[in-house]
Amino acid sequence: MPTNEKRRRKILVVTGASRGIGHATVQRFAASGWRVISCSRHAFPEKCPWEMGRENHLQVDLADPQDTERAIEDLRARLADEGGYLDALVNNAGVSPKAPGGQRLGARDTSNEIWREVFQVNFFAPIMLARGLFGELAKAGGAVVNVTSIAGTRVHPFAGSAYATSKAALAALTREMAADFGREGVRVNSISPGEIDTAILSPGTGKIVEEQIPMHRLGSPEEVARAIYFLCSEQSSYVHGAELHINGGQHV
Repeated sequence: MPTNEKRRRKILVVTGASRGIGHATVQRFAASGWRVISCSRHAFPEKCPWEMGRENHLQVDLADPQDTERAIEDLRARLADEGGYLDALVNNAGVSPKAPGGQRLGARDTSNEIWREVFQVNFFAPIMLARGLFGELAKAGGAVVNVTSIAGTRVHPFAGSAYATSKAALAALTREMAADFGREGVRVNSISPGEIDTAILSPGTGKIVEEQIPMHRLGSPEEVARAIYFLCSEQSSYVHGAELHINGGQHV
């Protein structure tokens, strides 16, 4: 490896960066010296104290394919200024619509419009980003981490049918991407969080914690962010095509 490559600052692109797991991921990588380009449908918050955060933030609506393509071109231009390298892409953004009153949307009562929106954000946007930024990932020998969900492997009392099936599809996509991207030196893995202590938790989660999670507690966004960091680091250099469960044993 050339000396200048050793000194190059690593770069992460992460979607859904404004809160929860995404925000914790931004903090974890930034603390390790990475340049973090955060992507969110929200503008950069005025009161955020993160140095250089505004310059490294990209507002994008991943539910809109055209805006996603626009964001990819923006990202490629930004990365070109840094030599065209991208060390990690974390597809964290996800939507999980609810019925009025916060009730679960099942297969029969989810409109076609909601099905399309959920799959665009949760499934199509990740492959659009990975494909659009593949050259930069390959140049850096980078890694992709897709954020799936425990809801992708079982019927969940709160996560709707569109969300669950989109996450199951994303897990399958991770395997396909691993098979295709690995030969070019790009590693692809996924993490499957369970009940994580974020703002999107539904009432009644406490019952799941008590009855289904052997560790009898919620996970924290920081714990998930550490797993993501591991999958993007050299410590996981031979981990490829895997789905890492982060759920306190809820899947057993």
